[in-house]
Amino acid sequence: MTSLYDPTREEISAILEGEPSYRLNQLWSGLYTHFKKPADISNLPAALRKKIDAELPESLIEVQRSTSEDGDTVKFLWHLVEGNHPIETVLMYYDDRATVCVSTQAGCAMACGFCATGQAGFNRHLSIGEIVEQVIRSAREAATKDRRIDNIVFMGMGEPLANEPNVWGAVERIHADIGISARHLTISTVGIVPGIRALTQRPLPVNLAVSLHAARDTLRDELVPINTRYPIQMLMDTCRDYLFEKRRRVTFEWALIDSVNDTDRDAHELAELCLQLSPPAHVNLIPLNPTPGWPTVGSSPGRVAAFQRLLRDLGVNATTRQNRGTEIAAACGQLAAGQPVTIEMKKTRQPR
Repeated sequence: MTSLYDPTREEISAILEGEPSYRLNQLWSGLYTHFKKPADISNLPAALRKKIDAELPESLIEVQRSTSEDGDTVKFLWHLVEGNHPIETVLMYYDDRATVCVSTQAGCAMACGFCATGQAGFNRHLSIGEIVEQVIRSAREAATKDRRIDNIVFMGMGEPLANEPNVWGAVERIHADIGISARHLTISTVGIVPGIRALTQRPLPVNLAVSLHAARDTLRDELVPINTRYPIQMLMDTCRDYLFEKRRRVTFEWALIDSVNDTDRDAHELAELCLQLSPPAHVNLIPLNPTPGWPTVGSSPGRVAAFQRLLRDLGVNATTRQNRGTEIAAACGQLAAGQPVTIEMKKTRQPR
């Protein structure tokens, strides 16, 4: 089944055969500029709206909507029409922007031990339309608060670069038709080297964020199993190529786990990697969010602050991400679409 947001303009025009040529612009603008359902695009004839609804249904069925206590974070639980798989999308309001965190796969095959999504298993890739629709539906919600979507982060359920062709198709649609610039689009990856190489050849200079979490192979093999296939130095060489081609600073994401990757040794090793790049990589520190079944806890606020100070003293630009939506399981590593997870992993304590 083709969903409403999968077809290109050219493919939509075939559905509008026999209609005046201007109908295509009316429909396209209604969908991607005004974020309306076909039934609500009032300048289209009623019969045409009914036809489009029948031939091109939306692909996401809203099952549940959870809102944080402060109202600044909204998590959507959807079921996909194709396959009935659950996925989640997170909408976050800030004082100066609104960000949507979109999923790119139903589930995830990366099996990172501290991530609920990775432990829930993999079902399938999302299509271009299923990814784009998450942005459209979030934009509709934001409009009820007179807010517009400013940033898109491909950091929800799934590994974006394992689904690179569809992710890139969504990037192009979001950029060209919704009108969000490349500097406000961020693709996160655990380090899929072929995917980063593919991004390097793509025309838009989107932001690249690498979920690093460890700066030596022995520890990263445990935390991020894909590291056994694409070890750190291979990953660094690929990031260097991306930086050279796109002139866009690379970000390393680092979930701080108590006594596992928050030691002084870890900070020094991380700084060495950051300084291999020019300009040096930016570090986004993420206090580990609680995840059912994970036996380890996040670093204390004091240790997070000390780790950040040490990185800065070593010449690295490091910031700490503000936790958003933790109480509704909408924060980093918590998206599991309501699926129970059991995580078994050895906790390796390191001396500070």
